[in-house]
Amino acid sequence: MSANIETLTTDWRDYYELTKPRVVMLIVFTAVVGMFLAVPGWPGANALVFGTLGIGLAASGAAVFNHVLDARIDIHMLRTSGRPLPQGRLSERKALSFAAILSMLSMLILSSLVNPLTAVLTFLSLIGYAVVYTVYLKRATPQNIVIGGAAGAAPPVLGWAAVTNEVSFAALLLFLVIFVWTPPHFWALAIARKEEYAKVGIPMLPVTHGEAFTRLNILLYTILLCVITVIPYLTGMSGLIYLVSAVALGAIFLWYAIQMMRFPEDLDWAMRTFKYSITYLGLLFAALLVDHYFLIRLSF
Repeated sequence: MSANIETLTTDWRDYYELTKPRVVMLIVFTAVVGMFLAVPGWPGANALVFGTLGIGLAASGAAVFNHVLDARIDIHMLRTSGRPLPQGRLSERKALSFAAILSMLSMLILSSLVNPLTAVLTFLSLIGYAVVYTVYLKRATPQNIVIGGAAGAAPPVLGWAAVTNEVSFAALLLFLVIFVWTPPHFWALAIARKEEYAKVGIPMLPVTHGEAFTRLNILLYTILLCVITVIPYLTGMSGLIYLVSAVALGAIFLWYAIQMMRFPEDLDWAMRTFKYSITYLGLLFAALLVDHYFLIRLSF
């Protein structure tokens, strides 16, 4: 009896791990921020509950598909070798069935309880990440994360569409922020894990063009990110709370990128930059949300 309970617990944890919960939480958070920014007041319980659920299920399904498609290379990489599929704790058939169920539930919820536009956009981002990026781009070009980043940048647009049933300039601006954030975020990790990517034949930028070139690109993209994150203030989309936060957070990100340039032999700076980039994005979107409702209060 106790053995069966232990097996069920292990299975549940393995399925949960396949969904990349920490990544999905950040995705869902940026989608929810998109929902709140889309309207001056409450976005509505229907869009907030079912939109969040549908987008979260789609992101989870895409993550599971990614695990299945990458299982054969994950076993050779220290960072990913302990995942459920490389370790044989779950079969590919079970994982694919799980991914299909999550994805179908997502499409059913979004198309019937939110709106068709959100369902279509979510489906395209799911296919973009799970198939176009994972199957083709990841193995085809060192610009994989730049091109494939479009799928990962979609959540705020999905959240916006869930509330308004349209895609506006402001939603695309949120998309642009994440799109430009993605390369320095992921290339920092790629530098730290360069040997592992080279071992499995994944043409990440530091593998194909060297670490010095990648560090320079991280610095340039970070500068571009700092510029782009000021645009919401310049266009009247946000106020001073967001502006101060964006400048401060961007300055820290830039400092990390500079440290990577100054100490190229110290891989700890690459991992520190990668970890900070996650914190950066969460705090940046939190600042957008706080600023949005502060502006609403001022207008009354």
